Amino acid sequence: MSENTTDQFFKSTVLGHPAGLFVLFFTEMWERFSFYGMRSLLILFLTASFTDGGWEWTRENASALFGSYVGLVYLSTMLGGYFADKVIGFRWAVVVGATLMTLGHASMAVETEFSIYLGLVLLVFGNGFFKPNMTSIVSEMYKDRPEKKDGAYTLFYMGVNAGAFFGILLCGYLGEKVGWTYGFGLAGIFMFFGMLQFWLSQDIFGDIGLKPNKESKAKAEALDTDKRNPFSSIQLAAIAFSSILALLWLVNDPASKISGGKVNIFSFLGPNGNAIAIVSALVVFIILLIYRFTQYSKITKEKLIAVTFFAFLTIFFWAIFEQSPNSLTIFASDYTDRVLTGNWSVVFLVMNSLITILPLVIITWVLILLFKQTFKLYALANIILSVSFIIIWAIAIWMLTKDYYTAGYLSLSDSTLQALKIDKVTTALTEVPATWFSTLNSLFIISLAPLFSKWWESKYNPSANLKYGIGMGLLALGMACVAFGASGIEAGAKTASVSMIWLILVYLFHTMAELCISPVGLSYVSKLVPARMIAFMFGVWYLAVAIGMKGAGMFGENIDKIANEHGLSYFFWMLTIISIVVALFSVAMTPVIKKLMHGVR
Repeated sequence: MSENTTDQFFKSTVLGHPAGLFVLFFTEMWERFSFYGMRSLLILFLTASFTDGGWEWTRENASALFGSYVGLVYLSTMLGGYFADKVIGFRWAVVVGATLMTLGHASMAVETEFSIYLGLVLLVFGNGFFKPNMTSIVSEMYKDRPEKKDGAYTLFYMGVNAGAFFGILLCGYLGEKVGWTYGFGLAGIFMFFGMLQFWLSQDIFGDIGLKPNKESKAKAEALDTDKRNPFSSIQLAAIAFSSILALLWLVNDPASKISGGKVNIFSFLGPNGNAIAIVSALVVFIILLIYRFTQYSKITKEKLIAVTFFAFLTIFFWAIFEQSPNSLTIFASDYTDRVLTGNWSVVFLVMNSLITILPLVIITWVLILLFKQTFKLYALANIILSVSFIIIWAIAIWMLTKDYYTAGYLSLSDSTLQALKIDKVTTALTEVPATWFSTLNSLFIISLAPLFSKWWESKYNPSANLKYGIGMGLLALGMACVAFGASGIEAGAKTASVSMIWLILVYLFHTMAELCISPVGLSYVSKLVPARMIAFMFGVWYLAVAIGMKGAGMFGENIDKIANEHGLSYFFWMLTIISIVVALFSVAMTPVIKKLMHGVR
């Protein structure tokens, strides 16, 4: 058997899949742990008072910075994907990305003004190199086993959600309850572990992801027989113009607000310089996109228009869905009654123990299965991975011990408290961290994803437009829950004590919305776009996601202004109405888009 065939990967399997998939599983898990762990803390840290170790920023400035950060994260994937494909290969891209993110988290843990900004820049570029290339390795590993690919991605995304869950749970807990440095620092430690175990296990991937050479480039070109439609010099100049202008705007928007106008790249355009810059960038890009569409056959052009339609809807989805680490986290922190007493305290402690320990047990079991297959060849990588899990188990048990003690259900001696670095308490208290609610998204995804997968595979599988309509409708339902819950909060109020049930319902409905839209959208890009255009249209798709992420920040910037004038409930009702309008628009366009898709479901 040829050494380069993908059959070699199936000689050593775990749960019926190549052991290499689980190396990627754990690498991705620690990367998502670090990304979501830091993200859950960023807004809280920026808006916390000086006495609580924060920067005491306004919510407007914090949301502006947050929106630009997550927007740049998605835009940077195009840069990382290009370098991986053309210059350094998938493996080096993953290592470079992981290294940059490790340094970024370490920088943020220092908590100076310079180090926080430096950390965010490193994280943006790190994500750009890392994010697109992990899935590329999975795809290459299964290129000759398409029937196994769905199962592989299901397992891979279980790692994604496991990392997100534990990152938010543990980094969020340490950041809120112990200190911001510990939360930011823990994210970096596990990114470092993920990078080491990937690097030390890389031979398990055979020739996949190596640095491109003349032979591999010639082979790729020979396999690609599609007719080319190269970009002209003018088109490349238009792309450069709109890209540079958009990047400058993403940086300048928060900088001009945070500095009070002292830093403003577009001041020469007048008081509305920021708006003029981004509108100019979008107009140039849209004109280019329309022109490119005219260069293709009627069927290809119509399919591309359909993809662009879904990308447009995706902007609104992410702008509202990504209120989770933004306005919804603020709502959890300042407007939600998170103190539990009596039976409710016991219920939360038991439930939190179960959702912490059971996933750890399952993932540890998978880790042991991987050890059995790979320890002889990759002993050091497995040792590093086991050390990371020992640390996770220790932190999880410490967290639960602290919670039971502070709630009054566990007695600890002074010496034990000192050894465990737990502050002595005289009054029993169970307070749910504000970041805890964000963990519900990952839990609901793991629980509900199989049900939605079965639905999509059944005869009741809805059309693309209807899926988007259902998703946006569920998004509206979630926002309506929190809007209703906030209805008793008076205009201008800075704190309140709303029931936690409204936030739990928000995350339930929003997770269902995500399952309708997020994976489905990417699937339609791959189904509708010709192979020769796939890279460009994925770029358009991630541009839409980036715009949505920045839109989430822009919505969040206005929460105080709207809440002071009309009440907090009004803000969430606005997002509800926008979601309903987009849902109805998607359903109404069904006949038009169905025709443009030419039978693709």
